[in-house]
Amino acid sequence: MSHSQSQQLPLKRQGEHLSDDGTSAIKPPRLKIAIPYEDADKKNANRRLKDVEICVPIVYGTIAFYLGRKASESQSHKWTVYVRGATNEDLGVVVKRVVFQLHPSFNNPTRVVESPPFELSECGWGEFEIAITLHFHSDVCEKQLDLYHHLKLYPEDESGPQSTKKPVVVESFNEIVFPEPTEGFLARVQNHPVVNVPRLPGGLNLPSPVPIDTMNDKERGDTKDHPLSQWFSNFSEADELLKLAAARQQVQAHIVKLRRQLSLVEGLPQLSKPPSGYECT
Repeated sequence: MSHSQSQQLPLKRQGEHLSDDGTSAIKPPRLKIAIPYEDADKKNANRRLKDVEICVPIVYGTIAFYLGRKASESQSHKWTVYVRGATNEDLGVVVKRVVFQLHPSFNNPTRVVESPPFELSECGWGEFEIAITLHFHSDVCEKQLDLYHHLKLYPEDESGPQSTKKPVVVESFNEIVFPEPTEGFLARVQNHPVVNVPRLPGGLNLPSPVPIDTMNDKERGDTKDHPLSQWFSNFSEADELLKLAAARQQVQAHIVKLRRQLSLVEGLPQLSKPPSGYECT
């Protein structure tokens, strides 16, 4: 499969998750977009804010349904590939378009989605790597971001017939970080739920936000009521904190258990003296 040649932006990846029913989701290191040097000193209207970062949590992945025995061998599965906000908010405030590069065996393998929700659906029988390229609005970043996702059609546990009701879900979570954003970008998105904006320095006066041109002003671009949303993984911070707290409790309980075992082992020689005539070596 051919990939468009472009400068890949460093992202902050945060991991993959695979659930008991064959769904998967990942949490790798965060993805940080570097600002080109020539972009750093543009007009005052686009003045960059030092020591400020804007974070956009995203999820990208695939959901694949087995179509059953009546389906043709070459069209055994229906699948959807997508990029969505981690909390299903509208990514269109940051992302202008998404390009999906499919396997060359598909008709028109380069698919361009110009407005959210950024997704496409197809039918097929084989697994392959999908290149996903994010293009941002001009006040966000002039670079594009290249992601790669492996389409998975078959569950990890292949014992027994594949279910037509439970899809195979593989999702990856990432946080795209834009360091030193322009004042105009920050003013436009600071109150949008899809972005995380840190506490800003006091006395900062931002310009009036300038709206961007979108193709779906009258349509919703979020995925909160998406027909596949019941299969989406939950990457909310609260959910992650609960998992971390549970893991910490397990570790602490294991440490207590090991300390008890160690104290018993260390206490054995002190409980009884060696019998007379016994030589310790």
